[in-house]
Amino acid sequence: MGDVNVVGIPACTKLITNYIQHATPARYGAALMAAAGSIPVLVPPEGEAMLSLLDRLDGMMFNGSPSNVAPMRYGADFDATPDFHDPERDATTLPLIRAVLDRGIPMLCICRGMQELNVALGGTLYQEVHKIPGRMDHRAGEGSREQLFALKHDVELSGQMAEITGATTIRVNSLHGQGIDQLAPGLVVEAVAPDGTIEAVRVEGAKNFALAVQWHPEWEVTHFADRKRLFEAFGKACSDYRKGK
Repeated sequence: MGDVNVVGIPACTKLITNYIQHATPARYGAALMAAAGSIPVLVPPEGEAMLSLLDRLDGMMFNGSPSNVAPMRYGADFDATPDFHDPERDATTLPLIRAVLDRGIPMLCICRGMQELNVALGGTLYQEVHKIPGRMDHRAGEGSREQLFALKHDVELSGQMAEITGATTIRVNSLHGQGIDQLAPGLVVEAVAPDGTIEAVRVEGAKNFALAVQWHPEWEVTHFADRKRLFEAFGKACSDYRKGK
């Protein structure tokens, strides 16, 4: 691909017109092109065979999805959302995350992607954050796309997230029902919501860029300085990695 970064995005398993298809919302790829100087390549949910694609990629963005990580993946017996799973994606993204970190490939995780990162490294999830005493309802609710992705609450930033965005508090959208419960070993909290919900983490001691956020910075990425700066930082890490291959 010459001088252009190539970033993988996991596709989800979708049943569309009675056919299994692999897809993901277009906004993720559009954000990579608009703010990270990168072009997207969909990674089909075909399990560990997809690890061989990492030789061809300059970064991985683990994106959001309506589906949830299966509770069996983090040792939970109870399943609060049995109709919202994508076992093919789980079988693909969890080993991909570990391989990406091992190789030092730049990684940005969003929403489900942050939950996958936590599970891949040994953490657990709250299956219904809104049912935990003292927690807000972080789900999107109903309405137009603009209403779903509207700014919902502040998050307090620290560490690398604060350095990248140039802010210690930003206002974010919120479209998730699940969230981090027990933080995985090796993850450091970099953003917290007013109710204590973990909103961003980084991988401590990572060989390269390895950040995850619970909100959706890909939405209208060029309209908000913090979102644009996050994608620009990821794109620079991908570019540096490509040049250093």
